[in-house]
Amino acid sequence: MEVDFQQIEARKQILETTRIELKTHFVGIDETIDDLLNYIQIWYLMPEILSRPIIVNLWGMTGVGKTDLVRRLVKCLNFQDRFVEIELSHTEGSSWDSSVGSALNRNGISDGKPAMVLFDEIQRFNTINPDGSPVQSSKFTDFWELLSDGKLSKRVKDDLDYYIQDYLYQQKNIKKRKERGEEDVDENPTMGFYEAQNLKSMLQLDGEISDIADMSQMQMIEQIRQAKQKKKVYEPIDHSKTLLIISGNLDEAFSMATQIAESDVDADIFHAFTKKITMVDIKNALSKSFRPEQVARFGNIHLIYASLKKCDFEKLIEHEIDRIITTTKTKFDVDVNVDRSIRELVYRNGVFPVQGVRPVFSSLIDILETNLSKFLFTTLLRHEKQIDIAYSFDKSQITAQIGDRLEEIPFVGRIDKIRESNLEATIANISVHESGHAVAYMVLFALAPLQLKSKLASSYAGGFTFPHQIYETKENLIRQIKIYLAGGIAEEIIFGDKLASVGRIHDREQATKITTDYIRRYGFDDGFQANYTLEYGHSMEMKATDIDVEKMITRMVSETRELLSSNKSLLQELSWQLAATGSLTATEVATIGIKYGIPVIVEAEGFLKIPEYDRFLPKSDRDGKL
Repeated sequence: MEVDFQQIEARKQILETTRIELKTHFVGIDETIDDLLNYIQIWYLMPEILSRPIIVNLWGMTGVGKTDLVRRLVKCLNFQDRFVEIELSHTEGSSWDSSVGSALNRNGISDGKPAMVLFDEIQRFNTINPDGSPVQSSKFTDFWELLSDGKLSKRVKDDLDYYIQDYLYQQKNIKKRKERGEEDVDENPTMGFYEAQNLKSMLQLDGEISDIADMSQMQMIEQIRQAKQKKKVYEPIDHSKTLLIISGNLDEAFSMATQIAESDVDADIFHAFTKKITMVDIKNALSKSFRPEQVARFGNIHLIYASLKKCDFEKLIEHEIDRIITTTKTKFDVDVNVDRSIRELVYRNGVFPVQGVRPVFSSLIDILETNLSKFLFTTLLRHEKQIDIAYSFDKSQITAQIGDRLEEIPFVGRIDKIRESNLEATIANISVHESGHAVAYMVLFALAPLQLKSKLASSYAGGFTFPHQIYETKENLIRQIKIYLAGGIAEEIIFGDKLASVGRIHDREQATKITTDYIRRYGFDDGFQANYTLEYGHSMEMKATDIDVEKMITRMVSETRELLSSNKSLLQELSWQLAATGSLTATEVATIGIKYGIPVIVEAEGFLKIPEYDRFLPKSDRDGKL
């Protein structure tokens, strides 16, 4: 094979230009862009040497730009005519095609030449139900064949035989009509466009579809007969030069993905948790939806999107504001200065870390673009050339200084409005509840929780105490049970038994689950050593252990009550501070804890609380003796 080094160098330049363009457009995914381009460069630079297709998997939560990244990559590489998106589905009638092969044929990329295919929302194509039973489906089954070796079997024999018989029948019909003396009989009809398209793909003809459509039926019959004699028409279609990109959202791996409405959790916390997701986590998640041999066919190239950091969202907001400023200057010759307060307002009301970038764009339209259009009208009417826009949090107003005129529009952010709707009494109740969790967390783990909240942007009142990642040990499970129980018990200590709220329901469910697993699954109770967890996560009902679960939780309640009672002053002050502010950082919580003699440490979002096992592992000497 002769190598065209000049062509390879030219393509390298295109890849580097693509790298720059993608990083300019997307925020917070530079590492993913680098990995993607590195993995596909052999396909793009020298596809001739490939004997199997390159398979790249993109995994992440919604709104991180997986699909958009692929589409822009296609555009940058000028592959629009060699690209197809396929969303696999089990549902009949949900697609024009019932197989991957037919979709590729219909888009003209079954000719063995380099192409790109995106299989999007792959999680919807599960082959295993949640209970472990197989999904019954006859659609797109050749997807797994394509992933295996890049070759798709042809199923054309019956189709070709049908075309021959159909054309011969039509020719006989034409002959009979002529014998009856009918006029205007087309003795040599040509192919139709649809038939030409199908036969071009099946016979791998080189001509244009329009030229094939002009062929007579008899000419096509001869083409079909020749193809059948050569046998090549029955050989599998080779897609080894095709780049296969698989994209999806895996909630099983991204456990935080279910918190889609949570705008109050720090984006950096979400980022730190998602940053720790590995290929092993992805394969484990896939194994819950696909059979083992199918998981293997996804390959080992898995690009995992972490959720965006706070600075990424701020950069995105800045980028979009600059775009609005530039557009206004270009269209109306008006300079717009946007104050920092507007940026803060957009962030407070537009950032939902798990939902990605889309809510930010929506909030920019709601807060800035809509109100800017009103201010522009006044500006142009007064023949002014500049608008200075700001937001007053005290007065809840968006203001615009236009020359010597000050325009004011009453405005409360949609999320801020929900935050402000929570009653003081409710916030006090939630503050005590969350402080109970926090005090137990500080005492038992000597850590300050990452974030403490009692005032949320939610239609229902609520709060949270955000912990670090905790390595599950026998001791740590007991600590976690106590932390879950501490919220409701704190309410009893501060307000009395009769005023304790039902906000403990989720805590009790989690405490019971951990206690049950402690006894039934992990064998940490000496009296019960069998594991009663069946395949696919379903547990047997074991009445014998129920009494032990009850006894253990009762004991944990007593010990937790003693823990909080001995730290009541800390619990009270933390509750007061949280009720007053609605939110406390790890540093603020630690300061209060240390004041009351609790040795609290502040650790970053990605910190894992794990015993120092390495210190307990005996080290051998030079002779290999312990």
